[in-house]
Amino acid sequence: MLARENIDRLMGLNGNVRTADGDKVGSIGTFYTDDDTGEPTWVTVKTGLFGSSESFIPLEGASVDGDDVVVPYGKDHIKDAPRVADDGHLDPGEEDRLYNHYAIQGRDNGNGKAVGTYGTADTYQDTASTGTSGTNATGTTDVNASGGGDSMTRSEERLNVGTEKQATGRARLRKYITTENVTTTVPVQREEVRLEREPITDATASDAMSGPDLTESEHEVTLHEERPVVEKETVPVERVRLEKDTVTDNVQVDEEVRKENIETDGTGETRR
Repeated sequence: MLARENIDRLMGLNGNVRTADGDKVGSIGTFYTDDDTGEPTWVTVKTGLFGSSESFIPLEGASVDGDDVVVPYGKDHIKDAPRVADDGHLDPGEEDRLYNHYAIQGRDNGNGKAVGTYGTADTYQDTASTGTSGTNATGTTDVNASGGGDSMTRSEERLNVGTEKQATGRARLRKYITTENVTTTVPVQREEVRLEREPITDATASDAMSGPDLTESEHEVTLHEERPVVEKETVPVERVRLEKDTVTDNVQVDEEVRKENIETDGTGETRR
């Protein structure tokens, strides 16, 4: 369990709650102490978008690592814990439900009371050593008139807005095959027979008279032609890839914050 000096230091830091495996659960919210002993027994962790949800975690078995609190529970187990109103106090029924969820045997002690709020370390009071003051969940120290105190601390909530990244969709490249007709014209050649006649002249008379006088004969000529021959080959034509661009949009956040006002009696003045 965390020591009281750890609580003093952690309340003024921007720390987180982490699991033993190193997973971040959320930012540190409020520490709760035992009413009788003043020892810290619970811590709340802010989860969800902008810390909109808050879960209670027992500090038994927890340790401090730098500015963070390391707890011996899984992230999903913590987020499934029973919802308890963060109103500055735990009643026995609420504490029993939380102990059952974390499989911890309940203790015979007082209820838990908040001793500080994340970010307001200057308002921490030692509730174990003095019976005249205590600190509620908003971080204001209430001074009992019988204690003779003449001052009090005024606190206010501040809006810490951050961002978290989440997946919104997927894009992929896929190739598929389509068929189309390609028409082209290619020239082809063919051979044809043409009959030529030439008269017998003195120059050709000897060749013409070299054969027998009268005979029967045949002469054969082979004709050729060209035909189209089609071959297909696969060639690369372009490369396509997916690129991601980061676009920045402005999102307006509208949230209520509370602050404390201090009134004085007899001076006619209201301080804010």
